Amino acid sequence: MNDDPEPTVTRRAVTEAEGRAASRRWWDQDADNYQEEHGTFLGDVDLVWCPEGLREADVRLLGDVKGARLLELGCGAAAGSRWLDGQGAEVVALDLSAGMLRQARLAAERCGVPVPLVQADALALPFRAGAFDTVHTAFGAVPFVADSEALMREVYRVLRPGGLWVFAITHPMRWVFLDDPGEGGLLAVHSYFDRRPYIEQDATGVPTYIEAHRTFGDRIRELTAAGFVLRDVIEPEWPPGHEQIWGQWSPLRGRLFPGTAIFVAQRPTTG
Repeated sequence: MNDDPEPTVTRRAVTEAEGRAASRRWWDQDADNYQEEHGTFLGDVDLVWCPEGLREADVRLLGDVKGARLLELGCGAAAGSRWLDGQGAEVVALDLSAGMLRQARLAAERCGVPVPLVQADALALPFRAGAFDTVHTAFGAVPFVADSEALMREVYRVLRPGGLWVFAITHPMRWVFLDDPGEGGLLAVHSYFDRRPYIEQDATGVPTYIEAHRTFGDRIRELTAAGFVLRDVIEPEWPPGHEQIWGQWSPLRGRLFPGTAIFVAQRPTTG
């Protein structure tokens, strides 16, 4: 009989070091599985903002990128950066995980579109101030750092005046519900105001996966405190005929309430 404690799911405060270690370990170990499960949907050369299937080719949240210098945070397999490269942008794709960057190199070999890859922490970007015209991420970096206020300040630093910061995250209201794509995911069970991160931890209590929760107001205050002006928030509707389930995203839930929030912010042209 095995009396060892089982892995658990909890919510509690974590340090930035715990979050960094958990994210690096999780994505290094899960990179192959993630790409196998979602790679077809994301494509090798495409910028898909969310499980709802909103594509940059259709919505142009980043505007005209020809000749612009763009940084993708939490790039994963870097499909978005490769698509932007094809639009004439000068791109850099950054991720904390060596496993995900390995997937980026494999994808580049498949499609013949290599882009510069950088392994680094989003809270310590290895770039000079004002180096980029736009910084963007589709579910990368932002949900996985404990100090997202510091992340906003770091993005502000590397943007030129007038530059855009566009990021997609799980819609804050989704944290009220269980992580279930079925009917069980329609029942509100958590407080929207509980800002403790969702944590999966091993039998010894070491976090293996951490995802932070902030309210809508928190995100707006983080942006404005860093100096940004919020230009838009997109809450993609579930498109008719889209039947693919992605984790807790599903047609059932998507037709009732939003699963993704995309923030479009700008560094002022002065200051």
